[in-house]
Amino acid sequence: MRFVCFDVETPNHLNERMSSVGVAVVEDRMIVDEFYTLINPEQPFDEFNVGLTHISPEAVKNAPTFLQAWETLGGLLKSGLLVAHNAQFDMSVLSKCLKAYRLPRPDTEYLCTCRMGKKLLPYVENHKLDTICRDLMIPLDHHNALSDARACAEILIYYIDRGADPREYVRPYSLKLAKTLKAPAYR
Repeated sequence: MRFVCFDVETPNHLNERMSSVGVAVVEDRMIVDEFYTLINPEQPFDEFNVGLTHISPEAVKNAPTFLQAWETLGGLLKSGLLVAHNAQFDMSVLSKCLKAYRLPRPDTEYLCTCRMGKKLLPYVENHKLDTICRDLMIPLDHHNALSDARACAEILIYYIDRGADPREYVRPYSLKLAKTLKAPAYR
């Protein structure tokens, strides 16, 4: 299976545009490709988000817009099963960006490494990305989209190496409705 682990950062509390996106592609339990770009969200920034992500309006002034980045990003995201940590957030932002730029929003599938962790690592105090990375000793520059995507990929590989079947965690998602659909029975 090809897994496309991704993470987005947003410029403000609306969480409907990206200020950066990172992707780490997993095949045969190895990261085989990565992609990162800042994105000009064409929206104002909140101080909180700038402090959290260290991405400012000046940093994205010459960055591509989501529509410009989509030529590369879209091909990557469509190339495998989408994976994110706390995936509801990343999937929702993706859906809102696609809507804002009038791009197709088909149904897709995803899995969430946070959701997997709740079952596979019940002893962890919480299942936030930084907590799991600390527990598994995975390097993380938190809120850097590429580092977060890479960490998500490493967590997924860790689960698979220990016998987890990712198919048990795959859920259908409507990008048009920006929500998880009723999950089918185990395949």
